[in-house]
Amino acid sequence: MDTQNQTQVKITTADPSALGLFGLAMVTFVAASQKLGLTEGLSLILPWAFFLGGIAQLFAAYLDAKHNNIFGTTAFGAFGLFWFGVGTTWLIQLGYFGEALAAQGDPRQLGFAFIGYLIFSLYMTIGAMETHKVLFFIFVFIDLLFIGLALSSFNIMYDVTHMLAAIAEMCIALLSFYGSAAIVLNTHFGQVVLPLGKQFGIFKK
Repeated sequence: MDTQNQTQVKITTADPSALGLFGLAMVTFVAASQKLGLTEGLSLILPWAFFLGGIAQLFAAYLDAKHNNIFGTTAFGAFGLFWFGVGTTWLIQLGYFGEALAAQGDPRQLGFAFIGYLIFSLYMTIGAMETHKVLFFIFVFIDLLFIGLALSSFNIMYDVTHMLAAIAEMCIALLSFYGSAAIVLNTHFGQVVLPLGKQFGIFKK
């Protein structure tokens, strides 16, 4: 009997978390500057919302799907689509699609959208407890961001809740920059250059 040698080729995909976190860091860094009053207007936030907040995170979600990583796929995918939604909302508010559409905008609908994402973020925060502590605290600040955004959309203690959203968003940016750097450098050098913190270990697999 003739036997044939079968050669298996394994295609590896790099961990996309660093790219996804960098995309999140960039868009929240620029957006937070506007909320904090350091910059003005929405027009020049739009490119970072679509390309870094949207496309970069969706690409990271696609690659995480190849890793069979449901947490990373869902997180990056959902937040990538979030920034497309936010960017489109800003285009409507700026009158890009016409004055009639802009005039019909009800900020309370945004409030409900933010509540929906808060619900999503809360159960993802529980999941983040079993990744590493940097990602867990990123999600904690995302929770605070959506609380601030939702309340300010309903004009509830606007000055306080708007500032809560602004500070939380800047914290998300800084932690995401750190997380992205840690994943790149730790993987590149094959050792811990920047610690990420171990998972909490509460939920045993």
